[in-house]
Amino acid sequence: MKRTDFMLMATVVAMGGWIAVQADAVRHGSVSQTQQSAAAIVDVPRANAHDDGDASTPTGVVSASRPHDAAPARDLSDIRRRIAEGENGTYIGDILAQRDSALARWPERLVDPLRVWIQAGDSIPDWKPEFVDQTRDAFVTWQNTGVPVAFVFTRDSSSADVHVTWRDHFDEQISGKTMWARDENWWIVDANITIALHHNHGEPLDASAVRAIALHEVGHLLGLDHASDTTNIMTARVRVRDLSNADRATMRLLYTLPPGSVK
Repeated sequence: MKRTDFMLMATVVAMGGWIAVQADAVRHGSVSQTQQSAAAIVDVPRANAHDDGDASTPTGVVSASRPHDAAPARDLSDIRRRIAEGENGTYIGDILAQRDSALARWPERLVDPLRVWIQAGDSIPDWKPEFVDQTRDAFVTWQNTGVPVAFVFTRDSSSADVHVTWRDHFDEQISGKTMWARDENWWIVDANITIALHHNHGEPLDASAVRAIALHEVGHLLGLDHASDTTNIMTARVRVRDLSNADRATMRLLYTLPPGSVK
């Protein structure tokens, strides 16, 4: 079991910091390195108004261990050619710029889908059972982009690969946090999300906002970083509530490429 470095992806959401992702704990296998994906600032529209969120803030270091996934076949010249041919209509360049020219993603998980456990937040004021449905829909929406990663939802937290938990609010101007772990081959091996039910100034989030936060955070969980174009769900300050064509195209391109540095 090796010590892992986590790079946290903190997303700040507009409207009092709507999006961010926190990882609870990263479990499984022998991971030599882990990385956090930086979550975005999500400005989910409310009453046709947008409040600017804060910058994202890294937090936390977690250890993880699990059996290594096989190292991907890598031909740098071929990888660069495929990026050049496929980057039109995507923001893969933004990701490479933020990730020091490296890509991270999950291995194929169609036969063995990622198991997702979503906590009930009954003890938190303004919790609504529909938040679970909105969060599940966010996972399914990304799955339907055609990436080779499927999700199944479990009631057994101990067997889950991904945990989604809730909290009342964050002290920062954010509404969620995600942390994922990677191995030395840049395969993502574990990830967790936490979503707040209130802005840090106390205003509750509705189901539509929770879904937008979840969409953004699941995007990070799957390996995306921030997009510079604000028409995308993965922008640092999100002003939309659904995936754009560029969100879908970038995710599909990412999952045609092997993980690791393209330098």
